[in-house]
Amino acid sequence: MELEFGIEDLLNKRRIESDRIEFKTGWNPDDIYRSVCAYANDYDNQGGGYIVVGVKEVNGIAVRPVVGVDEDKLDQIQKDMLGYNRKLIPAYFPKTIIEKVDGRYVVVLWVPTSEMRPHKGPEHVTVKKDGMLKYFIRYNSNSTVATSDQERELIEMSSRVPFDMRPNPDATMDDISLVLLEEHLKTTGSKLAKELRNLGAEAVLQQMQLLAGPPENLKLRNVALMMFCEEPDRFFPYTEVDIVKFPNGSVKDPNNFIEVPAIKGSVPTIIRRTMEKLQDMVIEDKVTKVPYQMEAIRRFSYPYQALEEAVVNAFYHRDYLSYEPVHVEIEPECIHIISYPGIDRSISMNDIEKGERFRTRMYRNRRLGEFLKELDLSEGHCTGIPTIQDELEKNGSPRAVFRTDEDRRAVEVEIPIHPDFLKKANDDLQKANDGIKKANDDVENANMEELKDEYIERLKQAGSNKTTIGKMLKLFEEMQLIKTFGRKEVVLTIGGGNTAASRLIKRLLETGITEAVDERGNGKYHFCDIHR
Repeated sequence: MELEFGIEDLLNKRRIESDRIEFKTGWNPDDIYRSVCAYANDYDNQGGGYIVVGVKEVNGIAVRPVVGVDEDKLDQIQKDMLGYNRKLIPAYFPKTIIEKVDGRYVVVLWVPTSEMRPHKGPEHVTVKKDGMLKYFIRYNSNSTVATSDQERELIEMSSRVPFDMRPNPDATMDDISLVLLEEHLKTTGSKLAKELRNLGAEAVLQQMQLLAGPPENLKLRNVALMMFCEEPDRFFPYTEVDIVKFPNGSVKDPNNFIEVPAIKGSVPTIIRRTMEKLQDMVIEDKVTKVPYQMEAIRRFSYPYQALEEAVVNAFYHRDYLSYEPVHVEIEPECIHIISYPGIDRSISMNDIEKGERFRTRMYRNRRLGEFLKELDLSEGHCTGIPTIQDELEKNGSPRAVFRTDEDRRAVEVEIPIHPDFLKKANDDLQKANDGIKKANDDVENANMEELKDEYIERLKQAGSNKTTIGKMLKLFEEMQLIKTFGRKEVVLTIGGGNTAASRLIKRLLETGITEAVDERGNGKYHFCDIHR
């Protein structure tokens, strides 16, 4: 049995929240099994915990080098555990992992959330006849006896299995990508990465607690497909991100938008690709020199960490049975990230409007959240919202706004752009509109010049009797530049501020065209320039 990540991450409390890790200097079964029972019950739905035996702690920090466990005691400890495991009702078997640290052995007990919770056990497993069985839960960093109300809640929780931990009846081992699985294990520093090729995906997934059912009919849990399937949308429709950008705003100019092709893949892949796209589309930086100060001030249109946390939360808390993707709408002044369903009803509308911290023990995809934390894609439990707000504050940006409706059908996170970039965006938009107007004017003027050249050429032809005076007169009528006095005089006039006509007449007179002959014998027609 191997850890899914490196032992150093556990000792330094990286990737895993500190209250899910307990260090024990020596092998003390009575104390240790109270924690085993508490982690298995997982009252706060955090995903169980880890007990590291052979490590002394001071103020929650592991002391190095570790104390360790004598090698000749390792076998006896594992044999004793078989009996202690059966003293819990129902029986529970934590995963035992032996690691070598600082030249000494430590025993890691991995205690994932039990599917058969709640468990109760004696306060002293080493006593042969201890009939006082109690429910234990974790409270902050301690294992304590549950109250009567907490016992009732534990019993109710036994019927609720998070969606990501449910077995999927339609999936097979062929749906798991060895490349994605190996990449994850290498990224988290797990020794399982080296054993994957020899053991095979099934054995590794079994060790990772990602298979359910009897040996003859093992089924993949949903979280295995979310993490290690290249096309999870075959099992969970619309597992994707849709990005739409409205350059002028969705209200002001809804028909002008840029739509990005749907981003699909495993959940970590979608998150990475979404952040790459947002980095290209919306994240800009601005450096301002400050007088009498060595360091310049650097601001971003959107802080990367705030956007990443919002995107991760959308996948962490979404309903994978919903036929709606995660929507990202980019406005000139903000970004909207919308996911389904809304925020859990245990969180009041008042807390949502404050947008500070959402406290809940109910997670739709608890195991998925653990994987995302191992990849450093998400923060600890209930810290995602503070992370977003803190990153915006450090950047000098306004606070994010969280919205949902009374029916909790969807949740919308609005992340505002930094004010400096909002002014820049408005200036850029005005420049773009001015550029478009100038381009249209240039096209119109070019067309007018082309038409004038054509008119001059026809008039030259008319003056040399190569066209009829009738066609020439019709041409002038179309330009509304003609007045006729009697039969023999044609007067080109300007009026109504027709500057194009003025320029045309000037060019006609400069070319010496002052008359034309009617080929029907009606005489000459004279042109003159009359300003009115």
